Amino acid sequence: MARIYTKTGDAGETSLFGGQRVKKDHARLDAYGTLDELNAFLGWYVSRTGEDDLASLVRTVQPVLFEIGGRLATPASAVKARAALPAVRAESVSGIEAAIDRLEGELEPLTAFILPGGTEASALLHVARGVCRRAERSVIHATADDPLDPAALAYLNRLSDLLFVMARVETRRAGEPETTWPAG
Repeated sequence: MARIYTKTGDAGETSLFGGQRVKKDHARLDAYGTLDELNAFLGWYVSRTGEDDLASLVRTVQPVLFEIGGRLATPASAVKARAALPAVRAESVSGIEAAIDRLEGELEPLTAFILPGGTEASALLHVARGVCRRAERSVIHATADDPLDPAALAYLNRLSDLLFVMARVETRRAGEPETTWPAG
C-alpha cells in the first residue's frame, strides 16, 4: 500500500518536479502553496453555494490553478517534465472575461468600494479573491528568473476580478444589500 507520507521532507526540504531539492520556504513552494490555499477556499465555496452556475464556473477554474501550480513546481532545468505539462491557454483568460461580462449584467454599476461580506458564500468568494491576489504576487516573485507563461499571470489577474464579481452576484441573488465604503 502506498502511503501519503514519505518522510523525505522531515528536514525542511522537498523536491520540485525533475528532482531538484529545495527548502520548503522556497518562493516557488510559497507560490504554489498559495494557489493550493486558493483552491481550497474555492472548494469550500462550492460546498456552501446554492448557485449552480457559479459553482460550475469555479469547477472550471480549479484545474487551471493546478496547471499553474504544476508549472511552478517544475523549474526550467526540468525540460522534459515541463514540456509534458499543460499550459494555460489564452482561451482560458478570455473565458473568464466572458464570465465577468455576463455576470456584470446582473449588477448595478460600482459607485463606491464594496466591503467584503453579504452571505457566507459571498464572503468566501471575497476571501478567495484576497488569496488570489496574494497568489499573483507570490507567482510574480517566484518566477522573476524563470517567467511563467504570460497567459498564466493574466489568468490570475482576471480571476481575482471574477471572484469579486461573483461575490457581488451572490449577495444580489440572496437579496442582501452591499455594504459600501464610503457609506452612501
